[in-house]
Amino acid sequence: MMNKSAPRGRRPGNPDTRTAILETARRRFLSEGYHAVTLRSVAAEAGVDLALISYFFGSKKGLFGAALALTVNPAEVVVTVLEGDPASFPQRALRVMISVWDDPESGPALLAMMRNATQDDTFAALVKEVLEREIVERIAAHLRGANARRRAAAFTAQMAGLITTRYLLRLEPVASMSPDEIVRHFAPPMRVALQDPPPRPHLAR
Repeated sequence: MMNKSAPRGRRPGNPDTRTAILETARRRFLSEGYHAVTLRSVAAEAGVDLALISYFFGSKKGLFGAALALTVNPAEVVVTVLEGDPASFPQRALRVMISVWDDPESGPALLAMMRNATQDDTFAALVKEVLEREIVERIAAHLRGANARRRAAAFTAQMAGLITTRYLLRLEPVASMSPDEIVRHFAPPMRVALQDPPPRPHLAR
């Protein structure tokens, strides 16, 4: 009789496979950056079919969020809040982000990501790249007029400053404000950040 050997090939879709994908993705994101890593390259190194990564995580943003142990990925949240009336985008963005950060399941992982970014230069560079590519550039693509990317970056900076103040520094009274109070105080300046700056007047000589 012939001895039966263990089946060869790629790993089936089981929890160990998912763990192997996440370990590979996290290591490569941190070493190579967000843009350089592809789903295909992660699949090849983890020894799985590319379709399996799509099945588990849906997209590169989903894989990134899972690799960083985020139950909610801010980059994916942005896609949902961009839909709708552009005039009320700041209010929608503030309410959704506050709900995500206040949530007892998603909030701690996001806070851990922020703390890691303040303590590790490599991690900070990765978070910066994701912010630029998946948030700033997506917002800029929906804006009209000149300097769209500059305005999107100004909006993102204000949002990041609010999150840092409320959740990392716990500065009062911002840390204790209700969502309605946050929207009332912060939506107006964030709306201004998204607007086209007025043209500079020409000075007569």
